[in-house]
Amino acid sequence: MEDCLAKKMEITVSEAEKRTGRNAMNMQETYTAYLIETRAVESQSEGQCAPVDSLWRRYSEFELLRNYLSVTYPHIVVPPLPEKRADFVWHKLSADNMDPDFVERRRIGLENFLLRVASHPVLCQDKIFYSFLTQEGGWKEMVNETGFQLKADSRLKALNATFRVKNPDKRFTELKHYSDELQSVISHLLRVRARVADRLYGVYKVHGNYGRVFSEWSAIEKEMGDGLQSAGHHMDVYAASIDDILEEEEHYADQLKEYLFYAEALRAVCRKHELMQYDLEMAAQDLTSKKQQCEELATGTVRTFSLKGMTSKLFGQENPEQREAKIKVLEEQIQEGEEQLKSKNLESGDFVKSAWADIERFKEQKNHDLKEALISYAVMQISMCKKGIQVWTNAKECFSKM
Repeated sequence: MEDCLAKKMEITVSEAEKRTGRNAMNMQETYTAYLIETRAVESQSEGQCAPVDSLWRRYSEFELLRNYLSVTYPHIVVPPLPEKRADFVWHKLSADNMDPDFVERRRIGLENFLLRVASHPVLCQDKIFYSFLTQEGGWKEMVNETGFQLKADSRLKALNATFRVKNPDKRFTELKHYSDELQSVISHLLRVRARVADRLYGVYKVHGNYGRVFSEWSAIEKEMGDGLQSAGHHMDVYAASIDDILEEEEHYADQLKEYLFYAEALRAVCRKHELMQYDLEMAAQDLTSKKQQCEELATGTVRTFSLKGMTSKLFGQENPEQREAKIKVLEEQIQEGEEQLKSKNLESGDFVKSAWADIERFKEQKNHDLKEALISYAVMQISMCKKGIQVWTNAKECFSKM
């Protein structure tokens, strides 16, 4: 971790800007661009003020970077991007992806994504990632030149592997259940939080109604006028604070959403392992089949029914020279298959070892982050309740002076 990029470079997404341009279909579109600023840490420690490098990136470029990382490092739980469109929001909040508040929260999420990658012991060393931070022109071409799209496995192939793997690794099967449960629990938590936010908004607006009533009442009361006016003021201030409170709550919700999306990153690692296991089993099956064919040719016996065996019975056996030639070809294919199977076994072993190390790292990170987020959320709720008690205490004092 001492060598990670986050220790050597300050990375911020400092600004979001709405822009208009033309897409690949030559149609006009509106999009948001984000300003990435980087500064070397080493020169700052020497007392010098390092210059800030900056460049603009679109959300689609962040998506391209993450897709590249996911394909290039299949054994790693790649950090997720913040949501493209708002989900799990309370009804008063805009779900428009161009809404300034949503764009601001997404800016924070994109910065968090870059810091996650820059802090990862493997991902931080990737040259494409470093170029994403430092090289604006020609970056897309550089990514496409890696040919990572050719390595990307189709969803259909992944689904096929899921249902056809004969000996799935129990650890990865349990990991899939773990990711499903994580997603389910956080989804439920976010839905409950959205409902609570709706009710909380209603409570605060009731206080706003109290403030209006007390203020109007104070205009027709001579002796109680000042007390009612003061009580109404306390209610108005309390009611007006709800927007800031719920905006702060959204930041905690975004921290939960990050781990909601992490669940899919965990499943992606499981799918990669299933594909690898499927290829391994197919290679072993093909090798067994070739060995059987070789044995049948060498002994002249056919163990199982096949079209080839039936043809031999109908039209006669091959002559010795033909049989020897076929045996020689099969022996070469068997040798090649054994080497390929050995290579796939080693590759699978390395994948499992690397993947499990990264999964353990992720779990430690998740436990720490969610604990901190939930504690902070609870502290905020306690503070909010104390303010409510104080408002009514102040209102009570106003009433007692009447």
